[in-house]
Amino acid sequence: MDGRKHDELRPISLEVDFTKWAEGSVLAAYGDTRVLCTASVEDRAPAWLKEQQQGWVTAEYSMLPRATETRSAREAVRGKMGGRTHEISRLIGRSLRAGVDLKALQDRTITIDCDVLQADGGTRTASITGGFVALALACRRLIKSGALRRDPIRRFVAAVSLGIIGDEVLLDLDFHEDRDADADVNLVMTGEGGIIELQGTAEGTPFSKAHLDRLLEMGRVGIDTLVQAQRNALGL
Repeated sequence: MDGRKHDELRPISLEVDFTKWAEGSVLAAYGDTRVLCTASVEDRAPAWLKEQQQGWVTAEYSMLPRATETRSAREAVRGKMGGRTHEISRLIGRSLRAGVDLKALQDRTITIDCDVLQADGGTRTASITGGFVALALACRRLIKSGALRRDPIRRFVAAVSLGIIGDEVLLDLDFHEDRDADADVNLVMTGEGGIIELQGTAEGTPFSKAHLDRLLEMGRVGIDTLVQAQRNALGL
């Protein structure tokens, strides 16, 4: 709808140190989607990891009431986290843990908060890509302070959405494209091209293996671009 090629990402930006207090913070933008990702460090691991001599990375996702076209009620006011929020939070956490040596974190927990300021499709993928940079910044500061002996980051992690409209595969859908898509796919990959998670649903007509191959091929191109954006944001 915005004139992009089918395999072209929306404009991507990762603005580091966006907030003052967090050990790592990034404002991630995928087109008009904006997600504030912050990393907070606690000098203790979860109780269930006691005596295992490793740390933990977890995530919480939320959407501000007016991040969308119409206002949604705050989940804190309703007193209950929605199923979608819980599912996305778990996706972000397990995606980021795939890039981390938890033993190297020692007895620490890093929590990645992903708050959607403005939603126009791809909020979970922007959260993962931005959340990884916030996590890397927090680890960098722990190393600089002498709290960590080695870098826990083992590999880059990024994510992108894809879809099928008609017979065409599209990369990085905005809200209106996602709404009209015949298939909705979210792809999380490492910088080396390993698949961490692949979520895909046919909204109407089932898609073929040829479409799946094209989705993975196009997704890898998008991930490569996103990882380079992450490296640039981290000054690498």
